[in-house]
Amino acid sequence: MYQPKKYKNDNRDFIYGFIKKYSFSTLILQGKELLATHIPVLAKGSADDFVLYAHIANHNPMREYLADNQETLLVFHGPDAYVSPRWYSEPEVPTWDYTAVHINARVQLQTTAELQTSLIELIEQSERGKDDPFNFREIPEGIWKENFKEITGFWLHPFKMTGIEKLHQGFDKKDIDTIARNLENRSRCPAHNIADLLRIKNDTSD
Repeated sequence: MYQPKKYKNDNRDFIYGFIKKYSFSTLILQGKELLATHIPVLAKGSADDFVLYAHIANHNPMREYLADNQETLLVFHGPDAYVSPRWYSEPEVPTWDYTAVHINARVQLQTTAELQTSLIELIEQSERGKDDPFNFREIPEGIWKENFKEITGFWLHPFKMTGIEKLHQGFDKKDIDTIARNLENRSRCPAHNIADLLRIKNDTSD
């Protein structure tokens, strides 16, 4: 990942928290050509020592190349937004603010028991906080068992982690506030998320 120094954030707490918050990831690996798929990826452990885990459908072309010790790249995307030159007090160029984390990891295929536990954890995490959360036990046993014939689960052991927060660091706080207000006035939710991050990163939230 290209990381200009002022935007670089490889802090383990930031990376771990980012993965927990933005768990829907792009998984990339090398087959006969570069392959990518989009899947939820969960983290287990702590910021200092964690492992990731996920699953894909067996009919996914990536499955053929998914093997123990295979290197993969995971791209976790946070919010992003276009920033107009009209939002600065002095002439500037347009830009795009965003946050992201990249993880290079090695694959370890899961056992059937590990896959079952992983799916239960994925369902429970996704249902958490809902008024009427779904319980995996509501899935008929036959359908639950049949599902495992169609998917492959795997662990992802990180060996390189990089993060970026491109959020107008170093700009005048008046401009930061103007940019954040303009983003908040847009209807697209990700723009509002960037506005929140801008205020937090540049301490203009008061």
